Amino acid sequence: MKIIKTVLEMQSFSEEKRCAGKKIGFVPTMGFLHKGHLSLVKKAREECDIVIVSIFVNPTQFSPSEDFDNYPKDFETDRKLCEAEKVDAIFFPSESEMYNSPQTFVEVNELGRVLCGKSRPSHFRGVTTVVAKLLNITKPHKAYFGQKDFQQFVIVTKMVKDLNFDLKIVGCPIVREEDGLAMSSRNKYLSPDERKQAPALNSSLQTAQETFSSGETDAAKVKGAVTKAIVDAGAKPDYVEIVDASSLKPVKQIEKGNLLAIAAFFGKARLIDNRVFE
Repeated sequence: MKIIKTVLEMQSFSEEKRCAGKKIGFVPTMGFLHKGHLSLVKKAREECDIVIVSIFVNPTQFSPSEDFDNYPKDFETDRKLCEAEKVDAIFFPSESEMYNSPQTFVEVNELGRVLCGKSRPSHFRGVTTVVAKLLNITKPHKAYFGQKDFQQFVIVTKMVKDLNFDLKIVGCPIVREEDGLAMSSRNKYLSPDERKQAPALNSSLQTAQETFSSGETDAAKVKGAVTKAIVDAGAKPDYVEIVDASSLKPVKQIEKGNLLAIAAFFGKARLIDNRVFE
């Protein structure tokens, strides 16, 4: 497994593999890998000849008040996990390698201004800019994204379509802990008591599905019940929204395929989760 730290070396590696007829799968991450990340790597390994994982904590998707400086990092453990999954290359650039007084950014307008985009106004501009850069650097045929960050998945898919990137974005299911909490690097921020409270996010999603299955389609009523469940668990909701899964626009009447997306604070930890109504 190669550890590649420069853009030119990464591009050369990928170009060589492409010229040899190899199909490249790419998994972008910010490191501190968990089973959710590894599920993406496994999917890429199943479908592609070459698997590349990037590890880069991207400063442009953090606001000044967020956790960039404290974001968890453990490259040596990440390296061992990637090696165990037979990753072919880790792209591990420095901040200066990725950004040199940039004046060009990529932004997906409407999709990036709702849900998480409301409370994190510059977040998705940072995400789409770095993902566009990483796709140009790693040159994959397929790139894999977890659907815990469903809005990110929708936005990146739209960016790739609008800008005619020659690759496929693959969405992969949420991976959960045994108690239902969606796996996230930010779960590390939870205190023991908050960790016990956090599975309420998933249980509220399950209750919403059961309510819908029993015939309730009024989005306002379902949102109210979900919000109450989150508050009763001791969390502070950031948002609870039911939207069209493609446009991310709110719906008044729930239909199969709509998305219930939630974000809530457990202490200082802001966690997100979602469910598509079945």
